[in-house]
Amino acid sequence: MFSVQQAQSIILDSVQPLKTTETVTLNESVGRILAELVTSNLDFPYWDNSAMDGYGVKFDDVVNCSPENPITLKIIEEIPAGVKPKKIVQSGQACRIFTGAMLPSGADTIIIQENTQKIDDKVLILLPPKFPKAFVRHQGDFYQAGHALLTPGIRINASEIAVLATAQCPQVKVYCRPRVAIFSTGNELILPSESLQPGQIVDSNQYALGAFVQRQGAISIQLGIVSDNIERLEEKISLAINSADFVLSTGGVSVGEYDYIEQILSELGGEILIRSIAIQPGKPLTVAKFSNGCIYFGIPGNPVSALVSCWRFVQPALKKLSGLKKSWKPNFIKAKSCQLLESKGQRETYIWGQLKLVDGEYEFELAGGSQNSANLINLAMTNALAILPVGTTMINAGESVLTMLIDC
Repeated sequence: MFSVQQAQSIILDSVQPLKTTETVTLNESVGRILAELVTSNLDFPYWDNSAMDGYGVKFDDVVNCSPENPITLKIIEEIPAGVKPKKIVQSGQACRIFTGAMLPSGADTIIIQENTQKIDDKVLILLPPKFPKAFVRHQGDFYQAGHALLTPGIRINASEIAVLATAQCPQVKVYCRPRVAIFSTGNELILPSESLQPGQIVDSNQYALGAFVQRQGAISIQLGIVSDNIERLEEKISLAINSADFVLSTGGVSVGEYDYIEQILSELGGEILIRSIAIQPGKPLTVAKFSNGCIYFGIPGNPVSALVSCWRFVQPALKKLSGLKKSWKPNFIKAKSCQLLESKGQRETYIWGQLKLVDGEYEFELAGGSQNSANLINLAMTNALAILPVGTTMINAGESVLTMLIDC
């Protein structure tokens, strides 16, 4: 049995990032992983422009003014945003200018309009600027043409979209999204749309795991429910490993008489990397790798165990597979526990609940009801897992606990 850290290392070491790319539109690139270095032949700002509404002037003309001794300048032009200046500002002159408008030649400083008084075609400068070039955004202050703008391996979100749009990149090369096949195993399982009979269980796992996969930006391939029949299981697993980058199956990985997954994986040529992990919940986790690069995750069937396994082990692997250059591992935060947290201490234990920021301090609120791997009801609204290390049997209310944020 591997420790959590050993299992994480084995899984991440087995994953090779995808190399295939595609070109998509700017709007289609949201959430995707950038696959090329982005540069621009434009400076940003594109040209000197005003950061405020006011007047463009020469600093030397106004440096000594005051309310008692204002400087009078002639207004030679009004420049709204989007209009190219037509005149050059000379000594004794000013231009009326608005935020974002291009600064004309000759002007080097902006006087904000609150410090002026307009009289006909003249303006009184009542207060001097605090420094030369005040409120001027100079060409190339933020970015110089030809330099690296965005590097490959980052996720494209709103801020990156803004940068790409500014750099006039209407199309973006991104890594292809990982394909993840998902199916559930068990004679007892039925679909949510079917009539529930005694002894049966509605399958929630394939829907929960499908949502998890889509949340990670991957493509979910739903393969349904497979009965505990070795021939049907082998057929489904063979289909899955030949059509996806990852496979997630739930059930059939323990030591029962109907748990065939590991046997089938070996017969199909899979290299078994992991059979079990010292974690609670989620101990029976089978991980296998195939010669085509596909990695198979045989996940426990209990719904909480299934999701904890995905959050702790599959999510980092998906991040690496997707082409992200860093930040694969979970995000851990120290918090104050609001309740007593208990564990048997034999395995690294993950307890679900909510992480909240209260008066500048993170607090972990234990989910109500039983902490049972089959109890998916109190899993709703979970955003973090409290972690009790091996050998720790309790953390008292008010004490510090390490928590793992969940990116649902």
